[in-house]
Amino acid sequence: MNQKNLRRNEDILREISAMIREDIKDPRVTSSMVSVVRTELSGDNSSCKVFISAIEGLTTAKKAAEGLTSAAGMIRREIANRLHMKKAPELKFIADNSIEYSARIIKELEVLESEQENGDKL
Repeated sequence: MNQKNLRRNEDILREISAMIREDIKDPRVTSSMVSVVRTELSGDNSSCKVFISAIEGLTTAKKAAEGLTSAAGMIRREIANRLHMKKAPELKFIADNSIEYSARIIKELEVLESEQENGDKL
């Protein structure tokens, strides 16, 4: 992937994240802590996979992806305007459980650390 596509990926991620915080009113999206994890823009800029994750888990991320899919036309139009693109890519929202997985790993590490500290005190 060339530098221009990498920059465009980051721009799309940033703009969709901002829209989730500010513009989208769908309760499937706004009722939970939803984040855009990454974007994958095709080589010809015609389509973009947008990976959505929620701290509440994969089920919540799937609902958020459905909500974002229903708003895809508005999001696509806004991306074209904000990034000064003649034609914005088709957006495909995909649920991802990476935030939930990371939170679970952090919790397990904290448990192991506290067990280790307790074992050292004995």
